[in-house]
Amino acid sequence: MKKFLVLLTACSAWVLSAMAFSNNDADRDLEKSIGNLYVFKSLLKDFDVKIDAKDGAVTLTGLVSNEPQKLLAKEAAANHTGVKSVNDNLKITGGESADRADSILALNVKSMLLLHRGVNGFGTTVSADAGRITLTGEAINEAQKQLTSEYAGDVEGVKDVKNEMTVSKVQKPEKETLGQKIDDASITAQIKVSLFFHRSTRVTKTQVKTEDGVVTLSGMAKNKAERELVTKLVNDINGVTRVNNQMTIMTGS
Repeated sequence: MKKFLVLLTACSAWVLSAMAFSNNDADRDLEKSIGNLYVFKSLLKDFDVKIDAKDGAVTLTGLVSNEPQKLLAKEAAANHTGVKSVNDNLKITGGESADRADSILALNVKSMLLLHRGVNGFGTTVSADAGRITLTGEAINEAQKQLTSEYAGDVEGVKDVKNEMTVSKVQKPEKETLGQKIDDASITAQIKVSLFFHRSTRVTKTQVKTEDGVVTLSGMAKNKAERELVTKLVNDINGVTRVNNQMTIMTGS
């Protein structure tokens, strides 16, 4: 009997040890998978964001430049399969003191441009002075230049936009309507951040679901114009292939 109890104890210890190793492997796989999301590999590639997972609970640490990047990281991780919760411990470099208001605003505008494929986000330089934004860089045509001004001007906190971008003398084909293949978690994260930081849509109660690039929107819009604006913004997000807007319009609007 004594030998049996010893054997049983040893077996139990081995099983618990094997389970711990298995859980550790699953956690490491989850961390790696999240790190390979488009948001982290492309939009946040210049930042040292650390991802730690334990039994589906994910903790993010490190430094980013602004609130849109912080929210992008949190939303992308939260929408990844297998994630039960996200503890966002990311810090913003330099804090958010008053003397940094313009640099923060410029970073916010830049972050918004990077979410949309209809503008040249990576090729657009953004500066701010007392809430007034100046855009430089190159646009492929006048329509893209105007759209860049539109997106920049709709970011919360922007008072005015001066667009000094040049239009390419060599006409280049416009980007394809369908974006590159991007994971659903990153698409959902980009949409949520875009709708929140564009002042025209930040108060909309919009739920977002993405499946293989196809986005389904639900929730409430104040009126038809607001509903159409949400569709327009979402259609231009990196990776979106189609938008199914099921938002309802408030009664009496």
